Amino acid sequence: MAYIGKQPVIGNFVKLDAISVVNGQASYTMQNGGANFTAYANVNQFLVSLNGILQSPTTSFTVSSSTITFASNLQTGDVIDFIIVLGNTLDVGVPSDNTVSLAKLTATGTKDATTFLRGDNTFAEAGGGIEEIDNWRLTADTTTNGFITSNWERNDSNDFSYLGTGMTESSGVFSFPSTGKYLIIAHGDHQLNNNTSGSFNIYSTVDNSTYTFRTSGATETSHSSSFTSSEAIYVMNVTNTSNDKVKFQTSGYSGGGQTLRGNTDQNETHVLFIKLA
Repeated sequence: MAYIGKQPVIGNFVKLDAISVVNGQASYTMQNGGANFTAYANVNQFLVSLNGILQSPTTSFTVSSSTITFASNLQTGDVIDFIIVLGNTLDVGVPSDNTVSLAKLTATGTKDATTFLRGDNTFAEAGGGIEEIDNWRLTADTTTNGFITSNWERNDSNDFSYLGTGMTESSGVFSFPSTGKYLIIAHGDHQLNNNTSGSFNIYSTVDNSTYTFRTSGATETSHSSSFTSSEAIYVMNVTNTSNDKVKFQTSGYSGGGQTLRGNTDQNETHVLFIKLA
């Protein structure tokens, strides 16, 4: 049934703590749950019973901050039966449990099963998961020292799929899809001759120009025509996707059949990129 006139407003009605009368005293401190009570707008919100009789606001008592003052001093034997405060007209009170739906919230963002409500009243996706995984491999052998500028391809095996946007590569220079902290694992697959060594190295730049050695995956052998491997691991803090890049280098090769192995059908020499955060 619709209301005629102004619809009643639901307020947060409060019954204050019991007050013991002190002989000859008119003013008393109002508390709710042991804490001083000031959550009201005016004296007309108060229902005060003294000795079983409702008192008239302003005439029989006044309120100021957390103090109620009766028009005259109370005496031994007087009883303040109760003080009930009607909710402010602008208050909605305390909702009952399980009554507020997502549709009632004013938070911004997309609210669904994949998001959560942040302290700044916005919905956001839960963080902490891995956002980027990519894997690139060398498709052909190389026997020279220096930066590897060709024969790179993303792993195209039918059981691999990169996660996220993925890395981009141009002439052996790898660019990152977004800022963050990236784990880079460079695996070198080497074929070495007797008493020789080789390494597969990580270099990075933060100005898109000058590359600095970061770490090396080195290996050696004392046997003829031996197959061996190396690992170079580095965590790079990418703060600018235009300037922060990496590339890879071979070193230690001096001829005589030393080879960094590559293959277009399987991972021999390859690099794994994982965005950690």
